[in-house]
Amino acid sequence: MNQEFSAPNRNTRHKPHVLKVSGSETLQTAPDQATITLGVITEDQDPQKAQQANSQSIAHLITGLQSIGISEDQLKTSEYKIDPQYDYIDGKEFFKNYKVQYIIQIQTTEIETIGSIIDTAVSRGANSISSIRFSLSSPELYYNQALSLALKNAYEKALSMARTIGITLKPIPILVEEISDTTPPILYQTNSYTKMASTPIQPGELNITATVRMEYTY
Repeated sequence: MNQEFSAPNRNTRHKPHVLKVSGSETLQTAPDQATITLGVITEDQDPQKAQQANSQSIAHLITGLQSIGISEDQLKTSEYKIDPQYDYIDGKEFFKNYKVQYIIQIQTTEIETIGSIIDTAVSRGANSISSIRFSLSSPELYYNQALSLALKNAYEKALSMARTIGITLKPIPILVEEISDTTPPILYQTNSYTKMASTPIQPGELNITATVRMEYTY
């Protein structure tokens, strides 16, 4: 009498259950550096006159900034251009003049002096003040702290869920994924500051957020 035996089907092995969680953390910290964008705009029908006037004004501006302690390595030319300007009347184009625009960026780690920098710049001829951009000199330090807390947050969520539904998690996750998150600097639009005699600046705080995804088996 012949007997037949069938080998067990390996494909029917039980697959582990997976618990998926995410965690995030946001830290708030005051910025420790700023970039001020400002400059001089001059106009004249003669491009050379417009350029000369602009050069004199920007030199006067830089001298004023240096007099309050701004060094050359804190100054950077951001934009320089000469453009013809036109008026449009009844659909026709009429030449108006030439506009010369010289824009510089000032970098400082002395946040409390920003108001003085702007006031000095305006008194020395700056007539274009675009923005103040606050940021961190070492954002990775704060981000790594937030990342560590985000991992703990995800793990605590996983434990809480496991206790609630009565399962036992394996302690080592099978997936840990960082979800990149950039921290935009605080940006102040400053067009109205040129009309202020004394410029108070309140930088506020930056939010540094880290988010992760994790998967555990049980």
